[in-house]
Amino acid sequence: MGKGGQRNVLATSKQASLSSSNKQALKTDNDDATLLKEDDQWLENFYYDGFCAEIRTLGKQLEQQQDISHVHHLNKMIAWSNLCAAVGLLTMGWSINLITILGLSTYTFTRWTMIAHHTCHGGYEKVHPHKSRWSRFKFGLGSLWRRFNDWFDWMMPEAWNVEHNNRHHYNLSEATDPDLVEQNLSNMRDSNAPMFVKYIMVVITMLIWKWFYYAPNTYKELKLARLRKNGQPLPKNVRPEDAVTVKSMLQEYNGFYSLWEFLGVVVGPYFVIHFLLTPLPWYVLGEYVLGGSGAQMYQTAICNLFLADLVTNVHGFIAVVTNHAGDDMYRFRKPCRPFSGSFYLRQVLASVDYHMGSDIVDFLHGWLNYQIEHHLWPNLSMKSYQKSAPLVQEICERYGVPYVKQSVFWRLKKTVDIMTGQSSMKWFPEQYEELFLELDAQKLEQKNQ
Repeated sequence: MGKGGQRNVLATSKQASLSSSNKQALKTDNDDATLLKEDDQWLENFYYDGFCAEIRTLGKQLEQQQDISHVHHLNKMIAWSNLCAAVGLLTMGWSINLITILGLSTYTFTRWTMIAHHTCHGGYEKVHPHKSRWSRFKFGLGSLWRRFNDWFDWMMPEAWNVEHNNRHHYNLSEATDPDLVEQNLSNMRDSNAPMFVKYIMVVITMLIWKWFYYAPNTYKELKLARLRKNGQPLPKNVRPEDAVTVKSMLQEYNGFYSLWEFLGVVVGPYFVIHFLLTPLPWYVLGEYVLGGSGAQMYQTAICNLFLADLVTNVHGFIAVVTNHAGDDMYRFRKPCRPFSGSFYLRQVLASVDYHMGSDIVDFLHGWLNYQIEHHLWPNLSMKSYQKSAPLVQEICERYGVPYVKQSVFWRLKKTVDIMTGQSSMKWFPEQYEELFLELDAQKLEQKNQ
């Protein structure tokens, strides 16, 4: 249906799906228009049922079209990522230099955002011939050995799967979304500190956020999920939506785990193996092959690894944290059912895409430049997102749904504005949120009859 056929969205939806009491509550389209802010007036002409049906159908088609070529594409991206690792590891003992640092940092970044990310969502388990490794239920899970070989980073894969794959994806931009920047940075936003101090805090956050915030908070979500699964009560005086950080652990017990457990189970193994054991071959090479320079080469390798960690933290922050923050992104009051109409709409309205199109551009973005498409269908492959983005954008244009696609650096600016309190996110109009949730409930009831 084209735009001309969508001019009467609420009238169409009301006539087809709403009771007379709901019609009265929403009154007429013209009355609704007076309640909407200018940025929200696209809702006057929005054909909800048609949009959701097209998005749902496209997702099914994309999944059915995935085949071994998507595995070949994955293997190419793995090869590129491993090449970055080889450049870094094979040069990190000679000197502290930018090429080594970028090789190491890009490997860490892409191993997480591309390979682990899409595998842990199940993007390849239906088409990959080696399901014993590339299944979301096995990749990086079960032992330190699997974590080391599949995806070794500050976060535990088990904890990431809970926090990101479940909580974030199915509570996007709600109060229970663990990655809601505006909520997590409320202390900074509300602070009376001078703006230059806030900017310094943002820079520090960018340099350390993976081990300072992401590792402890994902582990908290894992602990919380286990309590709920076992029917155990939550710790007293604990708000489950509050983020756990290294700072909060140093100040008081968080109710889920101790600082020592966090160090021993989550970040300690990564720190010891990555920063202390990985450079040891350089000590052996320098000490026993090159005649006594082992200590210096070992120290140089460690310095490169630490600098690469700072760079990959910044790289990750720019590509990850900016996905759902900005004054043009919506927030929501109530949860919705997964893969309902409200779910599909929210994924578009609370996500942003970056520049895209070629493997090199997408590789440097860690494939996070397809955030809208990834949130619509989390279980697809990287190649599917490349294919789907122009199709989703075209659907959104036809239905008048805001589809935000901008430079990642412009999105960084918008995210920093949210973090420092210079701007705020938009609340989705409450009457339309209620309307769409009711339509979803009616459709589910009809389906179950």
